[in-house]
Amino acid sequence: MLVSSEFLNGVLEALYAAQLLLRDAWHALGLSGEVAQQPAWPFARRLAAERLLLEPGHARRVVVTLACVAGAIALLSAALILAVLRRRRIWRHGVLAAAAALLVFAPWPASALLWAPAVPSSLHRAPAAFSAQSIVQGQGVFAQHCAQCHGADARGEGPLASQLAQWPPDLAGGLLWKRLEGELFWRIRHGLRDARSGAETMPGTPALSDQEIWSVLDFLQARAAGRMLRDMGAWERPVRLPASTLDCRHGGQRSSESLRGQRLQLVLPAAGVQALPQEDPRWVTVVLGAVPEDAAPECLAQERALLPAIALLLGVTPEEAPGHSLFVDKDGWLRARSVPGQAGWSAGDLICRTEAAPAAEAPAPGVEGLLRRMDADRMRLVRAGYPH
Repeated sequence: MLVSSEFLNGVLEALYAAQLLLRDAWHALGLSGEVAQQPAWPFARRLAAERLLLEPGHARRVVVTLACVAGAIALLSAALILAVLRRRRIWRHGVLAAAAALLVFAPWPASALLWAPAVPSSLHRAPAAFSAQSIVQGQGVFAQHCAQCHGADARGEGPLASQLAQWPPDLAGGLLWKRLEGELFWRIRHGLRDARSGAETMPGTPALSDQEIWSVLDFLQARAAGRMLRDMGAWERPVRLPASTLDCRHGGQRSSESLRGQRLQLVLPAAGVQALPQEDPRWVTVVLGAVPEDAAPECLAQERALLPAIALLLGVTPEEAPGHSLFVDKDGWLRARSVPGQAGWSAGDLICRTEAAPAAEAPAPGVEGLLRRMDADRMRLVRAGYPH
């Protein structure tokens, strides 16, 4: 039995939603409290979705078991209906026997593979959008409170790292996406200890506010994305355009989030540029930086935090960022990059794609080919195995 990635993602989304429902119901009944203004996860374990993605055989067992449980529930419901209708007892016994057989012969997965350790904030999500302001704030908080151990580049080689019981992990790569953000929040707040010796391997940060911790996570995500792009020439994980305030010809001042559903071209003009790209009805042009006097772009990004945030995502310094352009898809994901001096767009500029990206037999030339690839290959963020 094969399990397609789309079907498995649907199962994982349903399991994640079921856990959220259980958490919120537990909280509504007064059986659990709050952590960081969100309902706390009341159990020491959660479903280990990451193992379902990594081990196809385990995923098949879980899917078959869920099907058996669903079938058993349906049969038990049928037995109840037969009892209410006072049908022959042998029918009810037969239905109950079939339900029991499904539960007995279901390929129950090993408990060690099904569950993962949890903390009260395991299912938490950042309460605010991934934004330019949060990224820049997080950069300052990280430099003040974290860089001594984790290093200015977040690779775990800070000047105090050797004094810890264990060297800090490299936070400038894909590790951030392998953990639920609520569990990362908990580790920053409360620190870490070695499971065997009990020695502190990372001190907690009780002095930081909840919002400051979320901003550090936003900064680390932006920095890790920039390192991926610089080292690999692509974003291995999808990253959203940081939310910021725009001044637009139609609608005045508005949030970039309000443009979700439209393609965006973010242009960072180089010094001394004489002209901006021509307007095109297929996308909204957003300009970040100085514009020629006679230019009137559709939207102008004047929030000071956006330039350093975009530079982090590009893996360059703010001084090196002008001259780049970025395409954002209709779902708000950053998808394509044009480097300084590049003339025009093509499908080859797509630097964020899924592993199962459809291959066009005869890609259209220029920007049209890029837009078709973007629209055909929808992105989905996965954290610790759960689609978000």
